[in-house]
Amino acid sequence: MDPAVASTIDVTASDVLAAQARLRRYLDVTPTHYAERFGTWLKLENLQRTGSYKVRGALNALLAARERGDDRYVITASAGNHAQGMAWAAYRLGIPAITVMPRTAPDTKVAGVAHWGATVRLHGETYDEAKAFAKELAAQNGFRLLSAFDDPDVIAGQGTVGLEIAAAMNPDVVLVPIGGGGLASGVALALKSQGVRIVGAQVEGVDAMCRALKGDRSLVDPCATLADGVRVKEPGYLTERLLRDLLDDVVIVREAELRETLVRLALEEHVIAEGAGALALAAGKRVAGRRKCAVVSGGNVDAGVLARLLSEVRPRPPRKPRRRARERLPQPAATRDPRPAGLLPSRDAAHPRPTAATGTIDRDIPEELLA
Repeated sequence: MDPAVASTIDVTASDVLAAQARLRRYLDVTPTHYAERFGTWLKLENLQRTGSYKVRGALNALLAARERGDDRYVITASAGNHAQGMAWAAYRLGIPAITVMPRTAPDTKVAGVAHWGATVRLHGETYDEAKAFAKELAAQNGFRLLSAFDDPDVIAGQGTVGLEIAAAMNPDVVLVPIGGGGLASGVALALKSQGVRIVGAQVEGVDAMCRALKGDRSLVDPCATLADGVRVKEPGYLTERLLRDLLDDVVIVREAELRETLVRLALEEHVIAEGAGALALAAGKRVAGRRKCAVVSGGNVDAGVLARLLSEVRPRPPRKPRRRARERLPQPAATRDPRPAGLLPSRDAAHPRPTAATGTIDRDIPEELLA
């Protein structure tokens, strides 16, 4: 998005609520899961349609365009997840879609886009090269160019992740991976008014947004990384403006930490995440909070990459959990009543607990259960 245009566009929490109303009939709420060994809640967007949160923004953008009467062909550039989300959304709505992906995109993501009937063009080695080619095609053919992150409708759609987190728990910190900044911007819009701290996570050497927030928008080629979904050379202008006001901090994660976190997620929590999906959790150990929630943004990891990581990476054993002083111990198994909780007798004197010695039966138990 052009900087001058970005400065005139406003995205608010009301746009996120409107997106939630649009998406409700198409997308289910993804679960939250407490990863006890990490001490962090997980928002499992890897279980979303197409295996990533990206479908939220793509579908909201197409639905909003249909409300405005915009029926043009849609073209987008993506490293994989946004392309899959748009392909699925276009299939559901009957809209022609074209996706431009870098040649380095994982085979699983390319196959996922083609599965839903979208036209796939492979161009360039990075997302930014694919984006430039998609922009050229849009100008030549009059297509609508849909950004993967720097679009108000896309940002509002991604923000529904934050609304679902707020409905499921009461977090004090939410950790979000950052590439172009669409997810972080949307989640911050949804949660910042509730006093929740929003912390972004980026990979060392792939930190364009972190540098942009410090005033450095120089274009530096990002390093090769397992988190291909956040490998962005130029972050969004609209997302930068939003995050400058709403983001509390950015944590830079080393590549080795990311690899270990992805393997631990698979082995200890039985959660399959891609590199970008494990990024927020990898940053979590450097962030203090009583109720932390990390967004597992996607699970479209290449099978060969996952197999190699599981064979090469040997994560350190987790620390033994510390029992809190106020933690209530479970009742010993020998003294537990075998009946369901709803059938337990009252504890007052009028209804003494039945014992095997006396053979007495509590009168509160329905007769049909005694037959």
